[in-house]
Amino acid sequence: MRSPGPGAITAVFFAFPALLMYLVPWLLTGWHPGRTWLASQLLGGVLVVAGTAAVVHSFARFVTEGRGTPAPFAPTERLVVGGLYRFVRNPMYAAAVAVIIGQALLLDRLALWVYAAVFWLLIAGYVLRVEEPMLRARFAADYERYRRAVPAWLPRPRSGHTEGGREQRSATP
Repeated sequence: MRSPGPGAITAVFFAFPALLMYLVPWLLTGWHPGRTWLASQLLGGVLVVAGTAAVVHSFARFVTEGRGTPAPFAPTERLVVGGLYRFVRNPMYAAAVAVIIGQALLLDRLALWVYAAVFWLLIAGYVLRVEEPMLRARFAADYERYRRAVPAWLPRPRSGHTEGGREQRSATP
């Protein structure tokens, strides 16, 4: 029997962030809104849609560019630096936080603001303690160059130079 490819593994692994972005907020709120303003609902809706699209895009980059998956048990062959990864090193995690913040704006529920903060703190700790050391070990100098050129969480304004703006390619290890 043939083992599943990166696309199939990635599709199944997508259930994990979906649970964190949608099931946990539903369990916390039952999707029952508080008193909310139209402006916060609109902004919240934009964050939920854009954040979800960014997570899907990030997952797809792992398959197409990285030739692997975001799942730790089936990592990429190549360092993923294109697409949204040109602007921030952690677009998938930042987008997941944006989805939760969008839900907090949509529903005006304190529990979601607290969940967004706790989620981000846990993810940031995981990135610093587990993911970045693993990427340094796996991709060495390519990852260090990428880390110096691209911010971790929030994109910075572009300047006239091209160091952080060009798409960097890594050699297959």
